[in-house]
Amino acid sequence: LNSFLEDLKTWKWLSLCMEKYWASFTNAELWMIESWEKTWKLNWALTDLADQTEKLASISWKLKSALMYPAMIIIVVIWVIAILMTLVVPKLLEIFEWGSNLPASTKLLMWISDMFVHYWWLMAILSAWAVIFVSIWKKTPEWLYKYDQIMLKLPIFWELIKKMILSKFARVLSWMLKSWVSIVEALRITSEAVWNEVYRQRLLLLRDDIKRWMKMYEWLENDPLFPDMVVSMIQIWEQTAKIDEVIIKLADFYDEEVDNVIWVINKLLEPIIIVTLAVIVWFIAVAIMQPIMNLADQVSSS
Repeated sequence: LNSFLEDLKTWKWLSLCMEKYWASFTNAELWMIESWEKTWKLNWALTDLADQTEKLASISWKLKSALMYPAMIIIVVIWVIAILMTLVVPKLLEIFEWGSNLPASTKLLMWISDMFVHYWWLMAILSAWAVIFVSIWKKTPEWLYKYDQIMLKLPIFWELIKKMILSKFARVLSWMLKSWVSIVEALRITSEAVWNEVYRQRLLLLRDDIKRWMKMYEWLENDPLFPDMVVSMIQIWEQTAKIDEVIIKLADFYDEEVDNVIWVINKLLEPIIIVTLAVIVWFIAVAIMQPIMNLADQVSSS
């Protein structure tokens, strides 16, 4: 902040001072500040930027909170399974070592338990390798597109991710257009802000089409990435030029939709997790009880 203040004392534009701290400010924020400070309405721009930043931060937090609950449950389930397979199941399966004529479920349970007891180090290495591989894999441009494409097809979560991207798209685009940034440059900046490579490339293609004086809504029709309502709102905006009343309403609408989807996901995850745990417990019970029942049948028949 002291360095920032020294730059301001040399009568530099605020946006030029902010450019030095590229890790803290996005291109959209820099463009917005630069546009409004040259029209002497910087106080309005900063107030609006604060409001919009709070809303974008709220959206990011909603995504993290939506993923946090299932992630914690999955971690707990993995630990419970690991404890069962290393401490409980081996003791129960010792009674079956006398024979090889065991049901397939019992053999599978014995194999899984043996993996957890004797090859836990291999499972840990493979898991760490998978995490590192995915982290490196998704950073390359080609694979980043495929990774984001997979994220958009995730069951349950794809609707949430899509609505969050559309909310950010509408909000950032509105910033740029209100700051008198050209639509071509506004789409370029917006494409960098949507944090999804599939949407980024689609917006860059749209930008090239607009350079040839084509209408946005005409090229977004029948596009699965943009719902019909978004296309209709963009058409209204292009015909009336009422940016404040159209695009911002679209962003606010998708903010509410994100809340609704998160509520539905949290409600759906609870029964899914319960059913998953029930299936695991049922499998262990069947694998242990089935050979005992078979032995009892043999004794009774003899």
